[in-house]
Amino acid sequence: MDELVGSCVRCAHDVYCTAGFLNGILLDNKNILCFNCKDILNAMIKEESLGEENQN
Repeated sequence: MDELVGSCVRCAHDVYCTAGFLNGILLDNKNILCFNCKDILNAMIKEESLGEENQN
């Protein structure tokens, strides 16, 4: 059974809990981030860190 637990703080898509598992991540400030947005933000951070390494 899926239970709506909130909306993604970045894209506003609904985030559900399925069989006791949150389909996203809970941030320190109690906001929810969907897995898709988490992947996008992780990719952006990775690109940024690679850019910094190339500059050094």
